[in-house]
Amino acid sequence: MTPKENLLADAIAYFAAYGIGDASLRSIATGLGTSHRMLIYHFGSREGLLAEVVRTVEAQQRASLAMLADDGLPMAERSMRLWHSVAEAALSYGHLFFELSAHAMQGRPYTAGLKGDLIDVWLPPLTDLCVRGGIDPAEAPAYARLSLAATRGLLFDLLLTGDRAGVDDAIALLHRLFLESLHSG
Repeated sequence: MTPKENLLADAIAYFAAYGIGDASLRSIATGLGTSHRMLIYHFGSREGLLAEVVRTVEAQQRASLAMLADDGLPMAERSMRLWHSVAEAALSYGHLFFELSAHAMQGRPYTAGLKGDLIDVWLPPLTDLCVRGGIDPAEAPAYARLSLAATRGLLFDLLLTGDRAGVDDAIALLHRLFLESLHSG
């Protein structure tokens, strides 16, 4: 890995463990065992680093989705595998995701590029997955958006309550409802 990739990986782990809060670039650099000048060199600013962290974690999750989309499994099993992968990642990175999502909702300048990355880039592959699972292409975008929103809501629930069994039951119910709608339509 390049020095920048190493710093990014370290930053992802650091923020997952400690959050962002109001940490200065200097304190982040100290936590990463580097200098603030190296972070500026590679990321431009604290905000540039934060945006790159979220983009990277989100890209990793979309890569997981792409791998599952091509595995040939039935939709129900594929969906549950994706859920388990996302839920496990959320236990490590979910706090960071929701913190930076809140920053994007507040319109913080460094998150301008994240707004599209948090929703828009997810909808096409999820829509495609829905169509491949048998959902009417005209309805697939709505199913994709509902799936994304419900999944994120359940991840939020998991991080707040720690009730893995409860959120697993809820996502299983959502998957059953999707499948039932396929068979009734």
